[in-house]
This record gives sequence, C-alpha cells and structure tokens, in this order.
Amino acid sequence: MNSLFSDYHKPMPILSYPGCEKAGFKVSELSFDSDKQAQVMKAVADRCDSLAAVTLMDLSVEAECFGADVIISEAAVPAVTGVLLKEPGQAYDLPVPKVGEKRSGIYIDAVKKAKQLIKDRPVIAGAAAPFSLAARLFGVTETMLLCYDEPEAVKAVLKKCTEFIIEYITALKAAGADGVILAEPVSGLLSPALEEEFSAPYIKLLADAVKSSDFAVIYHNCGANVSRMTASIFSNGCDAYHFGNAVNMRDMLSASPASVPVMGNLDPVGLFKDGTPVQMKNAVNNILSDCREYKNFILSSGCDIPPGAKWENISAFFESARDFSYDL
Repeated sequence: MNSLFSDYHKPMPILSYPGCEKAGFKVSELSFDSDKQAQVMKAVADRCDSLAAVTLMDLSVEAECFGADVIISEAAVPAVTGVLLKEPGQAYDLPVPKVGEKRSGIYIDAVKKAKQLIKDRPVIAGAAAPFSLAARLFGVTETMLLCYDEPEAVKAVLKKCTEFIIEYITALKAAGADGVILAEPVSGLLSPALEEEFSAPYIKLLADAVKSSDFAVIYHNCGANVSRMTASIFSNGCDAYHFGNAVNMRDMLSASPASVPVMGNLDPVGLFKDGTPVQMKNAVNNILSDCREYKNFILSSGCDIPPGAKWENISAFFESARDFSYDL
C-alpha cells in the first residue's frame, strides 16, 4: 500500500476553493496565479487537519491545452464552453499539446510553491482522466453517441488524451506532488461494458506509467453507474479510489479489495455548501458508523467542495471526524 494512506482516521476531503475566503482572493484570480493557488492551499491546511492538501480541481486546464474554450468567472470554477471537435474525423488530426502550454504551467508551478509552504502533510494534485477529457473535447452527449457510431475516433482521441495526461502528471510529480486525483466522472454515465472498453484500459495505462511507492494515483468517479462497474474499476491499477454521493459507500466498500483505500462521499453541495453544522455532524457520524467495519475507508467529500461552501460546515466536518469513536 502507498505510504500516503498511513492514517485512516484522518479525513481527506477534496477541499481547496473555499480557501479563497480565508486567503482573501476571488476564484478567478487563482486561474492565472500560482502564488495565490499555493496560498489558498496553505490557508486550508492551516485550518483543517486533513490527510493531505489538495490542489485546485480545475478540470478545464487539460481541455484548454488541446484548444477548447474556457469560461473563467469571478466566483465559479472555470468550465469548458462549446465543442472543440465537431466531426469524428477531426480526432485523427488533433495535435497533442506540450505540457506547460496555456494554464498547465501555472498549475504545475502551484504544486512546487505549495510544497514549499505545506510541510506537515502530502500535497495531492488533480488531473482529468482520459475519457472525461475526451468528453470535454467532443461534448458529453456527442461522445456517448460516438462510442457506438464512431468508436475508433473516440479511441484515437483517448490515446492522445492519455499521452498528454501522462506527461502532465509526470510534470506535477517532478514539481513535488505526492499523488494525483484522477477525475473520471463522465465514464460513470456509461454502461459497464462501455466503461470497460473506453475508460478502464486508459486509466490502467496511465496509472502504470506514473505511480510509484512515493506517488499515489487516486481514481475519482462521482457518476451514478459506478456501483455497476466495480470489477472493472477496482482492477484499473490505481492506488486508491474516491466516489461521489450518487452511490452508497457501503456498496463500494463491500466490492473493494480490503487492502485498497476507498474514500467518500458526503454531498459537497447539499452538506458543505447548503447544509448546517448540525446536518454535517449527523452525516459524518452516520457514514462513519455505517462504514466502521471497513478498515480501508477514508472519510471525504463526494466531489470537489465548491467555492462558497460554509466554513462552519467545513469545521463541523473535521470536528465530528476527530470526535468519532472508532472503538468497536
């Protein structure tokens, strides 16, 4: 098991953007400033006893490098807009960008600066996984249809996405990252057969290329169908797995190997952003009680906690996790 996961009793939420409030920055400022990204991560680390510090989960970065248009607004996470690949034939001529182009260099530099500021825990980067990146280039609905109608075009893009992501993660690793959260939410909309064909092989190729004893690959999928894909997902070669609140955590734990860390899955919007401290406390106690027999469970949010999440709820999350009794 990767040494990152030595303390199962510490939670590891995907928590970065709410640090803007503590650091005094607008969300839009972070997209172009590695110093501010690192300061936001430090602000979160100073206030939260988490297993690791997590970089900004901006999954528009890789698509922008390929040429996609991105909307960056004052208070929202950057998002891809429009469709880059309008015809299947464009897949074969799509160039693979160089790592460091567009904003990718800023996010690599942010890892290096965060490692200089945060000394008491690992720093985990974020990256889009191949199928989810391909869906941002073709469009989500279009990609689903192309899996049936033009599968070779989809696979051509997947190969290029995988090549780029491997190089991107390698650069994040060289900058000092101790691991990466590999976000593959769009594959969670597929049927199990399509996930096995269009997602799992590329995840395994990627994980095998970048993971090591001191660098962990954490697979994230918040899709609703993941509970039907457990055999494929848990054999894709990643070091740990992170699931969203669309699935039952016990179902995922019961299907997982006992030696593999599995994380999740409190609602990032319903609880962290829109809930109350009392609701958060109850939710933490409920999930820890429900999953206490699984020694490989690590408490987390179900996905990236959004900007504007209430710090009283975040504090209640960590306090409740700290106070929970693990004695059986």
